[in-house]
Amino acid sequence: MNKIKVIFMALLAASLLCFFNEATAGTIKGKVTAKGIRNASNVVVYIDTMAGEFKPPEKHFAMDQKNMAFIPSVLPVLAGATVDFLNSDDVLHNVLTTNECAEKFNLGTWGKGESRSYTFKNTGCRAVMLCNVHPEMEGWVVTLQNPYFFKTGKDGAFIIENVPTGKYTLNVWHSKAEGPSQEVSVPQEGEVTVDFRMMRKR
Repeated sequence: MNKIKVIFMALLAASLLCFFNEATAGTIKGKVTAKGIRNASNVVVYIDTMAGEFKPPEKHFAMDQKNMAFIPSVLPVLAGATVDFLNSDDVLHNVLTTNECAEKFNLGTWGKGESRSYTFKNTGCRAVMLCNVHPEMEGWVVTLQNPYFFKTGKDGAFIIENVPTGKYTLNVWHSKAEGPSQEVSVPQEGEVTVDFRMMRKR
């Protein structure tokens, strides 16, 4: 087999693989309703586990401290991802967590325009972000095993696209509410609808 034919066959195989992956991927969509909390925003809907290794993005995620609040207040990330913590206020801020899954880090205190970073390594970690200068401030970083997740807005709607065909466990997480997981079968193409009902944690 000459070199040109080898290259052609390799390109053909890559094209077929790409087509196969696109043709065997579906969409999970639905809506979360929540009772006992203000609305269904900031619910992380995610596939619990999936076969394979998922490399975190090289680009860092960001969580700001602005107007005396963590923005966003909930940040889902892939395990191994780095988060830059910014300070956009005119006052000093601190970032720390009390969770062992995030090594109970304390990044110190810094002023406006500065940032410090931390890499979230442990899958399943739900780490609360605090500021020891302003105890009323609170944010969350949710570390996930795979990139198939979505964070809801006030309407509670979610959509997870390009999910490989298969059967999975779909979970929901909120800092103040809880709901049962559901089994979902993703079709080769098209979409499947899954709705969740959450209740305020007791």
